[in-house]
Amino acid sequence: MEWAEVDLRRHPRMIVPPPGPLSNRLHDRCTRYFKGLSSQVKLFPVAFESGEGCILRDVDGNEYIDFSSGIYVATLGHCHPKVSEAIGRYAGMLMNAHDFTTPIKTKLCEKLADVLPGDLNGFQFYDSGTTAVEAGIRVVRAATKRNETLSCFSDYHGKTYGAVSHGQFRSRVYGAVRAPGAHMLPRPDAYRPIWTKPDKTIDTDKYIEFYQMYLDQGTVNDGAGFVLEPIQGWAGSIIPPDDFFPKLRKLCDKNGLLLMMDEVLTSWGRTGKWLCSEHWGVVPDVVTIGKGFGNGFPVTCVAVREPYKECFEAISASSSYGGNPMACAAALASTEVIEEENLLEHATYLGEVALKRLQSMLREHPIVGDVRAKGCLMGIELVKDKSTKEPFADAGAMVYQSAFRKGLAWIPAGHILRMSPPIVMDERALLKGLDIIDESIGEVEAELGYA
Repeated sequence: MEWAEVDLRRHPRMIVPPPGPLSNRLHDRCTRYFKGLSSQVKLFPVAFESGEGCILRDVDGNEYIDFSSGIYVATLGHCHPKVSEAIGRYAGMLMNAHDFTTPIKTKLCEKLADVLPGDLNGFQFYDSGTTAVEAGIRVVRAATKRNETLSCFSDYHGKTYGAVSHGQFRSRVYGAVRAPGAHMLPRPDAYRPIWTKPDKTIDTDKYIEFYQMYLDQGTVNDGAGFVLEPIQGWAGSIIPPDDFFPKLRKLCDKNGLLLMMDEVLTSWGRTGKWLCSEHWGVVPDVVTIGKGFGNGFPVTCVAVREPYKECFEAISASSSYGGNPMACAAALASTEVIEEENLLEHATYLGEVALKRLQSMLREHPIVGDVRAKGCLMGIELVKDKSTKEPFADAGAMVYQSAFRKGLAWIPAGHILRMSPPIVMDERALLKGLDIIDESIGEVEAELGYA
């Protein structure tokens, strides 16, 4: 991983206050035409030009430590030599062959069957997370010959109608109602629990009991599956209690539901495992894999257990771009890099280092209400008061902008500060990025009268 090491004597490197003049001019030119920007860009409209390893460079020459990975995508850092070479080789050999068999697709399928847990050995490839989620939901319905699906409050599964119907419905442009048969339920959040035990710890049994009650009384007994993220990403890296998913697996089996994990964000080393669900010893029936799967190249996967492989035939699963040779080369190279560089272990270690540093921020800062980390998936929750836990979105925007100006490229989500550094990052660079966040929180607290 030497190629990805950050020289902290010169990084981050701010030549001009960002966004600089070239960034502003280029952004103005682009946004005359390009609309629908994320909150990341709206809060800090810098224009990036290049990246290498864990460093991003803007058009003004400023160099940032990357705590975003291109929104959880460049898990192996920018332009990993092996991944870039593999994409380039197939770009000069064969760009697309629809869903015909190719040698590189065959090698990728064999590798996936080798590294994935249990009997997850049926695959179909796509070019976006949303498309994979939609296909996965169709597999769940085809396998059970039933229609109703359950998901959880604040989940995020994509931006097409079926996918968004299984997450937080934020806009009427998707429709006045959710897709037929899509149901939403609360899920355990250790910081903001609904049901607790007498000792104030979260009571996961109460959630499972409520799910059973809802299945019995809130559905029409046509349940196909439970669709959810193992760790909620958009909601702020919300990590469930360790006993939740084993209990949910039993609930699904009892009621004939398939368990579908949307691991577009959490898979391929992000949390220190191939699949995040492995942390709890649970094998999903259907799982979506994406983002870091191709380290930036648009490739995603739906993987299913042995009994459900033939359901891909029932849903007409093929797509125009899914499984093209460049995509398969990127995914196979990314998988091999994770193995060769022992990155699952490294991501786990970075998460342990980060959590200790984050916990010190929790103790020291009055507006830090909660912190969490699982591998290189991390979050800080900002609140106006630790006793009331009232979200502090204004502070979130201010801290995000302050740290960005200091040379940290990362992710906002209202009052949640999200971090997803590349899993190739060295410990010193990780701690440097967290120091920048710590300093920025302190500055914002002083400005808001908390210090």
